[in-house]
Amino acid sequence: MAEAGGHAAAVAACVDAVLGSRGGANRVFEILELLAAEEEEAVACAVRACRRLFGALLERGELFVGRLPAEEAALAGACSAEHKYKVWMRHRYSSCLDCLSELLGHGSFQVKELSLCTLMKFVELEAEHPLVEAEWKGGFTFPRELLKIVVDGLIPLNEDASLLISRFQEYMEYDDIRYFVMKAVTESIGQVMQKTKERPLPFYQQNIFSLISPINMPNKERDMVKFMVKQDNREEWKVSKLQAHKQAFEKMWLSFLKHKLPTGLYKKVLVILHDCILPYMNEPTLMIDFLTVAYGIGGAISLLALNGLFILIHQHNLEYPDFYKKLYSLLDPSIYHVKYRARFFHLADLFLSSSHLPAYLVAAFIKRLSRLALTAPPEALLMVIPFICNLFRRHPACKVLVHRPNGPEELQ
Repeated sequence: MAEAGGHAAAVAACVDAVLGSRGGANRVFEILELLAAEEEEAVACAVRACRRLFGALLERGELFVGRLPAEEAALAGACSAEHKYKVWMRHRYSSCLDCLSELLGHGSFQVKELSLCTLMKFVELEAEHPLVEAEWKGGFTFPRELLKIVVDGLIPLNEDASLLISRFQEYMEYDDIRYFVMKAVTESIGQVMQKTKERPLPFYQQNIFSLISPINMPNKERDMVKFMVKQDNREEWKVSKLQAHKQAFEKMWLSFLKHKLPTGLYKKVLVILHDCILPYMNEPTLMIDFLTVAYGIGGAISLLALNGLFILIHQHNLEYPDFYKKLYSLLDPSIYHVKYRARFFHLADLFLSSSHLPAYLVAAFIKRLSRLALTAPPEALLMVIPFICNLFRRHPACKVLVHRPNGPEELQ
C-alpha cells in the first residue's frame, strides 16, 4: 500500500509540475513511462494522472488544433514558442492515446476499465474542445478517430471482451456515440474480414455481437435528445436524423451477417432478429441472403431462419415460394427428441395458422407428423397430438384423413 501511495504522490507531483509551468513540461514523460509499468497499481495511477493532465490541457486550449505536423519539422521551424509547445504537447497526447488503446487489452480488468473510461472522457472533452478544424464556419465536429480507437479496443481478435463491452454500454445511450460506433464497427468488419480471407473469427465476431446486439434504437426522431456533442443548430446535423441512424444500423448488420459466422452465433442472431433488427432496417428484405444461408445449417437454426422468412413474407411482402417445402423437409424423427421441440411446434403452429392454406398442403403435414408420432417419446406426444387436432379444427377439409378403413379417397 505504501508503494501505491508513493506512485500516486509521484505522478500527482508530475501533473502539478506540467500544469504549473511550461518549464516542467518534460515531466510528462515520467507519467507516460509509468503507463508501461509492470505493477497494476502504478499503471492505474498513471492512467488517472493522464486523465487529469490532458483533460486540463484540452480545457485550457493548450494542444495544437488541426492536422498535426511532424514533430521534428515543427520544432525546427521558425514558429513561435507557443506554437511549438502546443505541437509538442499534442504529440505527447497522441502517445498517451496509443498507450491507453493498448491498455484496453491489459491483463487486469481494473486497468482496462480505467483506460476505457479515460478514453471516453477524452472523447467528451474533444467534442467540447475539438482538435480538428470544422470544414466550414459553424460546422459540426466529432472526435471520430478517437472513438474508432475505443471501438477497435472493444472488439479484439483473440479474446472475449464481453465484460468490458458491458461496461461501455452506458455510453451507447448517447445518440451521437451510438451513431459513430455503428459506423466504426462497419469499417472494422470490412478491414478485418478482408484480411482474414473470410474465415470465421469466433472471438472477434462474438465481441461484435456483444457490442451491437444490445443497441437500443430510437423509434422516432423526437426521441433523439441525448447527445454528447452539444450543438446549437442540431436541425442541420445529419446525426440528429433518424433516417441516418437507420441507414448506419442496416449497413452495420448487413456487413456483419454477410460473412460466415460461428454456428452458435447464427442462433443468437436469429433469436433477436424479429424484435431487435428487422424493425429498424430500411429494407428488411435484404436479410434474405443471410436467412437462406442460416436455413442450410440445419436443426434449430433452420427453424429460426424460417421464422425470419415468415416475418418477411407476411410483414414485408417477400415472395418465397419454397417456404412450406423447406418447413416440411425439417420434419424428421429428431424433432421429437431435441430440446427446442416446444419452440418448433410453436413456430410450426404459427406458420400453418392461416385458413387460406390449401387443404392438400396441410394434409401433407398432418400425415407426416402422424407417421413420425408412431416412434415419438410419450412426452413429445403431449405436444404433437393437440397440434394435429388443431390442424384438423382449422382445416375441416382434411378430416377425410381420419379413420378411412376402405382405402384412400380424394380430398373434397
